[in-house]
Amino acid sequence: MRQVIFVLLPEVEILDLAGPLQAFSEANAFERRFVLRTCARTERIRTDQGVVLADLEQLPEAREGDLVVVPGMKYRATQRIDRADLRWLKTSAAAGAQLASICTGAFILGEAGLLDGRRCTTHWSRTNELRMRFPRARVVDNRLFVSDGAVTTSAGIASGIDMALALIERSWGPLTAAAVAREMVVYLRRDGAHEQESIYLDYRTHLHPGIHRVQDWLTQHPDAKTTLPQLASVAGMSARNLTRHFRTATGLSIKEFSTRVRLELARTLMHDPRLTVDGVANRCGFDNARQLRRVWKAAFGNTPRRAHA
Repeated sequence: MRQVIFVLLPEVEILDLAGPLQAFSEANAFERRFVLRTCARTERIRTDQGVVLADLEQLPEAREGDLVVVPGMKYRATQRIDRADLRWLKTSAAAGAQLASICTGAFILGEAGLLDGRRCTTHWSRTNELRMRFPRARVVDNRLFVSDGAVTTSAGIASGIDMALALIERSWGPLTAAAVAREMVVYLRRDGAHEQESIYLDYRTHLHPGIHRVQDWLTQHPDAKTTLPQLASVAGMSARNLTRHFRTATGLSIKEFSTRVRLELARTLMHDPRLTVDGVANRCGFDNARQLRRVWKAAFGNTPRRAHA
């Protein structure tokens, strides 16, 4: 099984560790895909807040497909990193592991030579230092997190959770990422580099459990001809209350949300050369290809035939 390895260094910041670690733990609770490890070169580490973390694992061998996460630490601590830790990071990267950093953890990746030629970021107060210390790195300002190939860096503190949710989306899918965000009662904020937003993540910043259940149902059954009374039963409220609360929570009507779900699925299926437009329409819950073409053109300004070509 793949590993998510948190590498703890002296004077680690508690929130840089705890937030992303909990996000991955919640994702594993939905579907176990990784072994979570909190590791260090020593059995005990004192955090910058004075809390001592004990019973830490030794750094394991990282393999292809693993994820190595370096939480931030006090800035001064980034200037006296054990060379053995840097060698371990280099070896892990060479083995094919993905790497991620939170806040000043980017400086550790930089010391290991893993930011050379890559777009990256760190806490807003340290971006200039990152540029000066690692002139080969392509430092980006004012971003929550930046992904460049096998390396993802984040601005730190709470944005480490945003980065973790993006990495969870990459491995578990958008539905799990959205479920983890709801469980942790955080907003899902997406990186500006994404080409498009996702209906699976958008309109989910409310806290109404009944509306979330309806959204889950609609995203999981896009081809179903579900009636309003059936959705009201899913939500546990009357049809009238569902209609009102759904718009209040999401800003959309139920029909508008359902149509966006179907269109997003259609955009994905249009890239499958085995499917005709009629086949895509059928899988996405449209009455026929004509209806799909009409709704598609209203949303995107072109025809599904162009996307299929």
